[in-house]
Amino acid sequence: MNILVLNAGSSSLKYQLIEMPLQVVKCIGIIERIGMDDAIFTHEKDTNTYSEVLPVLNHEVGLKKIAKTLMDAKLGVIKSVDEIEAVGHRVVHGGRKFSSTVIVNQEVKDNIRDLFDLAPLHNPANLTGIEIAETIFNSAKQIAIFDTAFHQTMPKEAYQYAIPNYYLEEHKIRAYGFHGTSHKYVSEKAIEYLGAKSKNILTIHLGNGCSMSAIKSGKSIDNSLGFGPMNGLVMGTRCGDIDQSVLLFLMKKLNKSVKEVTTLLQKESGMKGLTGFSDLREISEKADNGDEKCQNALNIAAYRIKKYIGSYTAILNGLDAIIFTAGIGENSSLMRRMACKNLDFLGIVLDEQKNEIRSKEIREIQSTASKVKILVIPTNEEIEIAKQSYDLLK
Repeated sequence: MNILVLNAGSSSLKYQLIEMPLQVVKCIGIIERIGMDDAIFTHEKDTNTYSEVLPVLNHEVGLKKIAKTLMDAKLGVIKSVDEIEAVGHRVVHGGRKFSSTVIVNQEVKDNIRDLFDLAPLHNPANLTGIEIAETIFNSAKQIAIFDTAFHQTMPKEAYQYAIPNYYLEEHKIRAYGFHGTSHKYVSEKAIEYLGAKSKNILTIHLGNGCSMSAIKSGKSIDNSLGFGPMNGLVMGTRCGDIDQSVLLFLMKKLNKSVKEVTTLLQKESGMKGLTGFSDLREISEKADNGDEKCQNALNIAAYRIKKYIGSYTAILNGLDAIIFTAGIGENSSLMRRMACKNLDFLGIVLDEQKNEIRSKEIREIQSTASKVKILVIPTNEEIEIAKQSYDLLK
């Protein structure tokens, strides 16, 4: 079964065409910097890589570019769209409505649309991907895989907010957790790699969006993102944890509207708000050259990660392994080093030389003095989405 996996992020669109159940990846690609005139399109087939810089002003333009490339005489891997039997879509927010993978119908699309306010950077892009894919791959089953589903195992003390019960019961206001597809994939890989005795695991997903999960015996018991994908760690353009009084001050004293505050916290904060840049590669380079704002931003981001490492170690009652994953987690030795610094009291000691090694394989980067395993595991949300899609249809 050929399954096309679409993973639409806030400013990117990743795809893989995967033959299941053998998990043979026929091609892989990504469009980065969506919304810009200089978006970067990269397509890999076998050992050949094609790259192009072009304007991609929205996700619809990007998806049409991908479809055209899949059927290209030289770059493509299919001759007809009918060769694709299913399209698996990553959807960030499923609320309480979706706790498992589903075949898309109008009701599913309406529910995804109803959650736009809770994931404004993602759910609209996810739904656009579904709707455009329906017109291009019209004989394929469209399948939605929700980032929130993996975190349905969180206990009530983790997901309920300390506000009147009415708001949970009637309005479903609670913590849902996100990046579940990634956290599930890398935690399963870690358990497979380390053995079943490794029960207490922290997974640290660091990309443009960031989150951490506390995982006990393969099940999520907490996640740093909550009602929407905005709190917790410092992200590319999102602020992470913030005192609620700040929001009230912005609206009451500075006369900011709800829309203005939402835009501020979602699109103008985080690393971008602190430095003017959202890409960690630029920030790290400028920090190396003495930029104090960039140095400060890195310190704040690392400090927040360390706070969550401490709190999640407490609720797990011990720690067997820490997993770094996603674009920053896999590639930034600097952020890994800063996040693990001075945590020897918890048994976390990084090996500086191992940390600098780059690889696409699972690797250990802890010192021999470390009681806790520190792993870098490349995430593959696309394989996880293909697996769940195939399991639903087989």
